[in-house]
Amino acid sequence: MSAPCRQYLPPEWAPQSGVMLTWPHPRSDWAERLAEVEPAFAAIAREIARRETVLIVCYDSRHRAHVESTLRSAEVDMARVRLAIAPSNDTWARDHGPLTVLCRDEPLLLDFRFNGWGGKYGYELDNLVSRRLYQADVFGDAAMQSVDLVLEGGSVEVDGSGTLLTTTNCLLAPTRNPGLTQAQIEARLKELLGLNRVLWLRHGHLEGDDTDSHIDTLARYCDARTIAYVACDDPGDAHYGELKRMEAELQAFRAADGEPYRLVPLPWPKAAYGAEGRRLPATYANFLIVNGAVLVPAYDDPADAVALERLRGCFPFREVVAVPSRPLIEQYGSLHCLTMQFPAGVLP
Repeated sequence: MSAPCRQYLPPEWAPQSGVMLTWPHPRSDWAERLAEVEPAFAAIAREIARRETVLIVCYDSRHRAHVESTLRSAEVDMARVRLAIAPSNDTWARDHGPLTVLCRDEPLLLDFRFNGWGGKYGYELDNLVSRRLYQADVFGDAAMQSVDLVLEGGSVEVDGSGTLLTTTNCLLAPTRNPGLTQAQIEARLKELLGLNRVLWLRHGHLEGDDTDSHIDTLARYCDARTIAYVACDDPGDAHYGELKRMEAELQAFRAADGEPYRLVPLPWPKAAYGAEGRRLPATYANFLIVNGAVLVPAYDDPADAVALERLRGCFPFREVVAVPSRPLIEQYGSLHCLTMQFPAGVLP
């Protein structure tokens, strides 16, 4: 009799079968900006499709026809595009898409509850997207498990060696899993994601961020020994104190082998503000790792070149590609927030 399998969440740099995008539509918060944002989505899809499958979730059949036409006009490789229908409230696939764990290399899709980042926005359709895709056989032979825990993909970051990096601001927010203690949440995550330990950041926040400090806006594993993080060296910036305290926490953490992490600071683009006067959360930590490449959000800012150079040092064996993302931050997210990768064996 074989031993029970311990499922685990693979790191983003593990081989992938594809990446999911939920396309903006007139019922989403992008309604007034579709002409501006759809080219940005098409650019993301084009870069992904150069390397692997891109699964694009459409609102309905009419929307699907529009998306297909848009992709063809943008010269996206349609041989690597899969279009599926599942109505959504919005487009943040990182948070309403499933997390895929592996058990003896067999994928299991974990469908966590999504509640609009603690009830800030409508979420009823978003919470059903993963299940509807599964019922439409989008994920082939992969199984799906519903999990009675509110968790967004942008709130967790793993190193592939049993460590999860996250923030107390998000996972312990009383609007997500009231009644559960930090110890109880940590125990659930260890069981579900195959973890040995959880590193909790208590500091770090970006103005304009609606997620309560998602880790994918602040600090990211590049490998099991390297973390790229948002740094701030301007004492006049409102982020200075919080990010300096976050930096100190990262410096105190140790990798799974007991050694200090190699920490790579990422720059700030110049401050940008939305129509409501809120600062927009432009962050280079919101990059996406795909097969053979790293897609980095670019904001038409001099700091873009600095971020690309530093991330090339983190990923010497991958192409590091700038993807225009200035329109994305108008809804207070960026490139990684819009995507969800699937490990090998999920998308047929």
